[in-house]
Formats: sequence, structure tokens, C-alpha cells
Amino acid sequence: MRSRRLGLLLLMISSTLFIFACSKEENSNSTEATVSTAPTQVPTVAGTAETSTDTTTNTTTVVPTTAEANVNLPQPSTNYITDDMYKNALLNEGNLARLAATMKKARNGEEITVGVIGGSITQGSLASNPEKCYASLFFKWWQTAFPNTKINFVNAGVGGTTSYLGVHRVDTDLLSHHPDVVVVEFSVNDSNTLFYKETYEDLVRRILEQENMPAVVQLMMTMEDGTSAQTQHLLVGFKYNLPRISYGNMVMKEIANGTFTWDDISPDNIHPNDRGHAMVGEILWRYLNSVYAKLDIITEEPAPFDVEPFFKEAYIDATILDNTNIEPTSYGSFEKVKVFDRFPNDWATTTGVESIVFEVEAQNIGIMYYKSVDGKHGQYDVYIDGQFAWKLDSNFAGGWGNYADTVEVFRSDEKKKHTIEIKKSDDSTGDLFAVLGLLIS
Repeated sequence: MRSRRLGLLLLMISSTLFIFACSKEENSNSTEATVSTAPTQVPTVAGTAETSTDTTTNTTTVVPTTAEANVNLPQPSTNYITDDMYKNALLNEGNLARLAATMKKARNGEEITVGVIGGSITQGSLASNPEKCYASLFFKWWQTAFPNTKINFVNAGVGGTTSYLGVHRVDTDLLSHHPDVVVVEFSVNDSNTLFYKETYEDLVRRILEQENMPAVVQLMMTMEDGTSAQTQHLLVGFKYNLPRISYGNMVMKEIANGTFTWDDISPDNIHPNDRGHAMVGEILWRYLNSVYAKLDIITEEPAPFDVEPFFKEAYIDATILDNTNIEPTSYGSFEKVKVFDRFPNDWATTTGVESIVFEVEAQNIGIMYYKSVDGKHGQYDVYIDGQFAWKLDSNFAGGWGNYADTVEVFRSDEKKKHTIEIKKSDDSTGDLFAVLGLLIS
């Protein structure tokens, strides 16, 4: 064993780094990429570092102590995160068993999948190119740390969406790819309410309950004024002992201290620019490096998830019904069309003269519909079992762009058959309307 470890150490020291290649394949639900290259090495950070000896393995590990980004990052010269900033961002390293198991799997050359799920920040909005968003930087760490290993990447970020939609789409967009580690980011899209605590919790639980026992890392972002669902999300992370990273805590403190301004890290009141994404990337790299540096002394094995929930798991079986898996009992003035590329299996009307009607078996019912800036979309009423439930306003004239909006229109304690009718409001300001899906749980 000792000679094997010595050989491994000599290989890590003397191996020649080969140029590695990465191929990416995109589909409407995710982005996947694979990489296969050179000898495995612990990613190091440019600048000063402390060297420590792990007496249990008789090997020497370089432990990053500076804020300079890894030289293999798309922007290797970035050096935005100081030690104090990192301490403010890392609220808790959480239980490391699942994350360590994934790193060991990758180190052994076994194929792994890393994923992210969230809103527009995770999607990469306002980064100058996809490679500079935090999600790509997260993926880049795994590529750099394990260049011999095939690494798959799934980006399940969708702009303008909350964990309420996230828990309904997580199976199709993320879990169908069997991720080994997932970053979850919904803190600026969710409101800091019990409803979003519940939908966020069930989203996290659905990931943790997978048979392959993926690791979950919480990432909390913030708006310019500090608005964030972090408080409710952290309660979930604390209960399940998840790694908890708060970009919001870090930047709000530094802005208060005058280190930089919000305009330095964001072009609007929400989305990071390249510098902001790079800062998130540096935080994640430092965290992953800190785990990898002590990988051989993490002996706890991952275990199946078995923790009681805060709530009743109302969304644990949530799904989306669209025109591929449900047929309306009456189309009325609606027809099957593709209105929105991200959710393309829609029903839409240009007149709204007659309503569209569905029959579903559900405990809870939500509607996903198209919000448009064109000024031609109107207001439509939802009736559940003949009773008025909600008015959906699809007119977003003057807004930031078209997107998929969601609202829960019915909730109960019993799953049974219901009739859903959607028809134009008497006072609608427009005729156009598109149903993108029914959110059923």
C-alpha cells in the first residue's frame, strides 16, 4: 500500500499535462458536456498557499489560502475573493459524505454528472458568454480536477422561474440525467415566504432522495436591495446539513464596507455581470478545493436520505402536463402550437371566444402561461370545478421580456379528479393567451 501511494504521488508530481478537449451537446432542457484527458491533479490556486501533510495517507496536499482564481478558469487572472470574503460566503460546509464520494468516484476515473438548477442567474443571463457564468465555472472545476474522467454537465437554469416550477420540472430537466452533485439556486426568484420554503424543500428532497445519492450545494444570491429568500432556504439547508454558500451575505457586507459598488458586479438590480459570476465561481472553486484537499480523511460513507420534512411533501410527485401527455376535453378556441421555445408544447388562442377545458386527477393545481411584452396578450380566468379560482394576466407590456409565469390556483388535502376551465375575462385588454402547461401534484 505504501509503495502504491508513493507511486501515485510521483505520478502526480512528474506527469505531463496534456491539452484536453471538451465537447458539448445542447437540448431544450439542458446542456451536457464530456471531457476526457490528462492525469488527475488537485486544482491549485495561483499565489501563496500553505502546504500541509496528511499523516493518514503520507501525502502532501496544497491547500489554497488566497483568493486568486484557479489558472484553468476561463478568466484565470481574476482575484476578487479575499479570505475574509470567502469566510462570509461559506455559511457552513455541511455534511461532506456525498460530495466526497462523488470526488472519489471521479478520481477513480468513473463517469460522473454535475448539474445546476435555478433561475436566470443559473441560466447565465447577462454573462458576456455562457463560459463566464458561474454554472460553467462550477463545471470547469470538475473538468480541471479530474481530466481523465468523463464529466457530464446539465444546466437546468430557466430565467424567470421559481422553485415552484423547479419542483415540477426537476425530473425531466435534471434528475433524468442522474446527477452526482447539484447546485440549487432560487433565492432571488422565490419570495421569502412559507410557500416557497415548502416548494424549495420538496425540490431539495426530490434530489436527495435519488437512488444514486447526489450531493446538494445551496447557493444563495441577492438583489441589489438585499431581497432574497435566503432565510427560508437556509432553514431547509440547516435541517438537512447541506453546504450553504451565500453570495448575498458576502457582497452586501463588502458593499457596505466600500470595497466595491453594486454597479461593479451587476448591470441591473439582480443579475451578476462577468465579475459577479467570476466571484461566485471563485467561491465554489475554493469550497471544492477545500473538500478535495482533505478527501482521503473523509471516511463517512453516503447514506440514503431519511429526514422528516418540515411540511407534508405536497409537491414530492409534482409534474408538468402539456400537449404531449394530456388531451383537453374541449379545445374551444385554443389549438396546439409552439409559442415559447423553452416550453414548446402549448395550447394558444388568438380570440378567446371559447374556453379550453381539462380533466385532471390532482391534489394541487397550477397553471404555467406565457407572459408577453407585445401588448396583445390579455387576462384569462381559471375555474376549478365550476368555481372561479384565479385571474391570469399575460400582458407584460413594458416589462423586461417574455417568460413563463406560474401560479398555483387550487390546493387541497385530497387527490381527486377536477375540471379546469380557462376562458377570457370579460374585461380582458387583449385576445391572445397561451397555456404552457398544467402544474400537477
